[in-house]
Amino acid sequence: MARRGTPGRGKGKAAGGDAKAKGRQERPGSGRGAGRGEREAVSRPVSGGVAELRPDRERPQGWTLLIDNAPQSHVDLDDPTHLSFAYQRRLGHIIDLAAPPLQPLHVLHLGGGAFTLARYTAATRPRSTQQIVELDAPLVQFVRDHLPLDPQARVRVRAADAREGLGRFPDGWADLVIADVFSGARTPAHLTSAEFLGEVRRVLKPEGRYAANLADGPPLAHLRGQVATAAAVFPELALAADPVVWRGRRFGNAVLLASALPLPVAEFTRRVASDPHPGRVEHGRALADFTGGAAVVTDAAAKPSPAPPPSVFENP
Repeated sequence: MARRGTPGRGKGKAAGGDAKAKGRQERPGSGRGAGRGEREAVSRPVSGGVAELRPDRERPQGWTLLIDNAPQSHVDLDDPTHLSFAYQRRLGHIIDLAAPPLQPLHVLHLGGGAFTLARYTAATRPRSTQQIVELDAPLVQFVRDHLPLDPQARVRVRAADAREGLGRFPDGWADLVIADVFSGARTPAHLTSAEFLGEVRRVLKPEGRYAANLADGPPLAHLRGQVATAAAVFPELALAADPVVWRGRRFGNAVLLASALPLPVAEFTRRVASDPHPGRVEHGRALADFTGGAAVVTDAAAKPSPAPPPSVFENP
């Protein structure tokens, strides 16, 4: 889930009706030399609602994926290293800091979207082995049809529930697990618990890292609970968010980073602070204090993340 109106610049490094469902079914990626005015939005019913790809008027091969009018991700077929949404940029920083430059990684993506972060990893870390687990099979096909993956990229996509798919991976397989799963703009309850995070840690290598896109608004009870839950499984945590989200003034995204080993907090903090839409990173005692004694979430008590207010998806 990403808030419309808050995309960043390139790293240089989602309710539609029948009219939308009958939109043109051209292949967006087929006309690399076509003028910007010739591109049109395309849409298709998928399991989660109506998926739509809207052209980015600033980038000849840029597209935004929306589900029921909620922006999900952005892709630039000409430059997969361009990360438009602020939360995607922060996840991109985590990919950059996961290992020395160009070193291949084993990455598990829970939630597919438009495969933005898998494309980014393939472009910045060639020969990486990546798996995407996405429940919405029609969405996967829609993205494949219109925004095809580079055939040289070692990316496999599985149509399965994120937690079910996670359970099929062997112990210690992943250098990085990235969770970006939303159903109706809410993270499903079974992906918010300590039991779920225990499975994540099992699949990670001893030095591996977990990154999650979380969303919450005032009074940030969900976010506090997610930090407390992650702290029960991982000894090292950092959380990045916009200052207005930290202050509880607006619903928005926060990116959680967790590991069994020390994290590159100083460099992560520097990168997040230097983004076009600067964010703030908390860790250590300050992050522990932020939880305010929130309880660890278990499967028995888990709830979906809160629904965003309609204003989140309105242009400012």
